[in-house]
Amino acid sequence: MTAAALETRNLTRRFGGLTAVDDVSMTLASGRLNAIIGPNGAGKTTFFNLVTGELRADAGSVTAHGVALTNLPPHRIVRAGVSRTLQIKSVFGGLTVADNVRAAVMAHEGVMSPFRSILSYGAISRRVADLIAEVGLERYADTKAQTLSYGDVALLELALALANEPKLLLLDEPVCGMGPQETERAVAKIKDVARRTDVVIIEHDMEVVFSIADHILVMAQGAILAEGTPAEISANAKVQETYLGAAEDED
Repeated sequence: MTAAALETRNLTRRFGGLTAVDDVSMTLASGRLNAIIGPNGAGKTTFFNLVTGELRADAGSVTAHGVALTNLPPHRIVRAGVSRTLQIKSVFGGLTVADNVRAAVMAHEGVMSPFRSILSYGAISRRVADLIAEVGLERYADTKAQTLSYGDVALLELALALANEPKLLLLDEPVCGMGPQETERAVAKIKDVARRTDVVIIEHDMEVVFSIADHILVMAQGAILAEGTPAEISANAKVQETYLGAAEDED
């Protein structure tokens, strides 16, 4: 039996008197694109932070593909096959697209020598080229990241996450701030990646969520409100009342 892409049991995180993630037990199956939605303050990003080790849990457990991740440091979690993109995009603006990706690939491979040119690492250079092509940024390979459009920065960040060859990829608001054409490109790339890597997205764009997700989990006030297929979620009266019927801000 295939292990779940992501599983938590009684996962809890408090900030003083506020319980941001409240006894969350959930199983996201492998082989489907999972989405997490919820209103402002629902705990979605805090949940991702617990999974990726940015925060320590007060209680509960996290496993990904059967590997226990609970309270491991972030670098150990990356080594276990979990990658993530951030709500606020984070790349090296002064480096080219290729150099950003090369740095990520070399970090993943653990390869660094002061006596060899980075361009001499043939396999790494091929991997860099493959990743750039995978996200559709070939024409920007020698362009500094700081000059890219917001949508292209998001695609570059996706390439950086893929450099770790993840089994599980967590995308935090991957189309936030994008125009229609950029959103269309990003959604196409996410769908393509999800064919071979388990993907979980947090996203506020409901049109994107309902067009891309196989399974949706709804959070509210730190807890799970509902989960199911897009059709089941759109028909759920509690979800409509709590979330879908009202505008929301960022988490």
